[in-house]
Amino acid sequence: MRERGITGHTRRKRRGLTRQERKAVPSPDLLGRDFTAHTPGTKLVGDITYIATGEGWLYLAAWLDLATREVVGYSMAEHHRAGLVPDALRMAAGRGHLRPGCIAHSDRGSEYTSAELRREAARLNMRQSMGRTGSCYDNAAAESFFAVLKEEIGTRSWPTRAAARAEIFTFIETFYNRRRLRKHPTWGYLTPLETRQRHEQIHTLAA
Repeated sequence: MRERGITGHTRRKRRGLTRQERKAVPSPDLLGRDFTAHTPGTKLVGDITYIATGEGWLYLAAWLDLATREVVGYSMAEHHRAGLVPDALRMAAGRGHLRPGCIAHSDRGSEYTSAELRREAARLNMRQSMGRTGSCYDNAAAESFFAVLKEEIGTRSWPTRAAARAEIFTFIETFYNRRRLRKHPTWGYLTPLETRQRHEQIHTLAA
């Protein structure tokens, strides 16, 4: 590798964004590290990460459907205030694939214990769920997606936030949801979109 100028590419440990509000009452953990779901729109996991740009950090909030691993909602901004997460949740609900009582699981960061998110989750007839503070394993599925994004997108820093937004949008909508294969225990290798479509076909036939 040294002779040919090849260097290894490793996942870097990310700076944690979780800051629990002292007076906030966390929701119970409804998943218990069970990151499986038989039906789309019944269990979501969410988290926030940061992206380096020449203009400063760009923050990305995302919600994944555990039945398909499809990114169903996401939002980007130059801040990670409470409004970033409800925006991503509204996008997930707006796509029309969520079931009544859908679980929205996250860590206990202030963005997820905020009154704004609680109101939005209640309005959308969703149930909040939270892992323990400081335990990455309680929200491993969401953190795994961000690790995949940062490794496979390749770029470590963008010149502007607009450039980062555009490339992250393309990665999620064009590649990750529609082209990236994952092993389904029953159906073999499918993309997240194909997995959801397969579920919808079976539901239609059963009806």
